[in-house]
Amino acid sequence: MVELDALSWVLLGLGALVVGLSKTALPGGGTLAVVLFAMALPARESTAALLVLLLVGDLFAVWMYRRTVDWAILRRLIWPVLLGVAVGTVFLGVASDGAVRRVIGAILLGLLVFTLLRRRRQSRAPELSSSPPSGHPARPSEAGKPSRLAGRGFGWLGGFTTMVANAGGPVMSMYLLAMRLDVKTFLGTAAYFFFVVNLVKVPFQIGLGLLNLHTLSIVAVLVPLVVVAAFIGRWIAGGISQRLFERLVLGLTALGAVNLLL
Repeated sequence: MVELDALSWVLLGLGALVVGLSKTALPGGGTLAVVLFAMALPARESTAALLVLLLVGDLFAVWMYRRTVDWAILRRLIWPVLLGVAVGTVFLGVASDGAVRRVIGAILLGLLVFTLLRRRRQSRAPELSSSPPSGHPARPSEAGKPSRLAGRGFGWLGGFTTMVANAGGPVMSMYLLAMRLDVKTFLGTAAYFFFVVNLVKVPFQIGLGLLNLHTLSIVAVLVPLVVVAAFIGRWIAGGISQRLFERLVLGLTALGAVNLLL
């Protein structure tokens, strides 16, 4: 505890607040917490400390949004995510910290550009007819959603980025945004996804000796900030408009990607 100076504690406190907000209101913002923790702690230790706080935030998000989950999406993501985690583990063994950050930042920016171009093309497309030739009612909400193959790609990237840098949030945010989920379903689906993924990573952190009593002593001080921010995030999510929510997700993803690149 005494090894950290005042500035380090400020950075960790801000990171803890970002974790709580990102879990219950602003997906994609978690990448900022990754940056803040990496500025305050050694890179490897920061990953372990942040993982515990992410799990705390996951628990509150799962409880708050337990009735708004798209289980079909989660079932489709299981195997691609596990594959991404496996590839991420191998990548960690051969790449430097700088290379990891730059690769993830480039991936996020690429996905952001892809999403924006896709949404622009969809906005220019003519509206679906209310009476299609088949005689069945049109379903505009299904138009423009990613294919199953694209979903597998997002799942793989999500598993890869969350394994190497706890930065899977923005990747999955891009996918869930493309699936046109409403705010609450978006947050509920993301909550269950990351709770399971983060829980799977705990034994690896313990085995590497990164999740230890020293790390937990730091985390214990920060947990209340995550809890407070999680409830504030729940309040924000209850009144935020769909358009503003989507813009915040895109903006936070872009900011997090640039931070990783720099």
